[in-house]
Amino acid sequence: MTDARFEDGAERPLRLIARDAEDLRVISALVQDAVLTGADLRFVPGRRRFSMLLNRFRWEDRDRAQASGRRFERVRSVLDFSDVLSVAHQGLARDADTVLSLLSVEFAPEAEVAPGDPAGPGRVVLTFAGDGALALTVECLEVELSDVTRPYAAPSGHAPAHSD
Repeated sequence: MTDARFEDGAERPLRLIARDAEDLRVISALVQDAVLTGADLRFVPGRRRFSMLLNRFRWEDRDRAQASGRRFERVRSVLDFSDVLSVAHQGLARDADTVLSLLSVEFAPEAEVAPGDPAGPGRVVLTFAGDGALALTVECLEVELSDVTRPYAAPSGHAPAHSD
């Protein structure tokens, strides 16, 4: 038996689950620069679920695309938060005409958590370009990132870039 290699998952859709802050940092890196509209945000209080439909830049494929000279890719993904008690927002329009760019997803626990233990109650903060933010109060941290389409060529043809 051999160890798994990164290349083994090259054409498979991502499906990742985060139950602690360290896991969430991985998901945050993968959804950085995802774009969506205000209409792609959905909170269902009765199910305690908050979901976002994203056009995610495929950071995991950037170096391979660059080395081979092919176009960078995006993929439609769902970022799903369970056990959400409330949602607050600042500076975000919730309409289909407003394009949002997700910068980061962070977790602030209410209490200290031992490394490796699932996170308990706390607040998930999603930061968007242009000073917009969402804050999700959660009973416990459970976040799932799932690719739901095949990758497609990024319309811009470029990888997102950030100035310092």
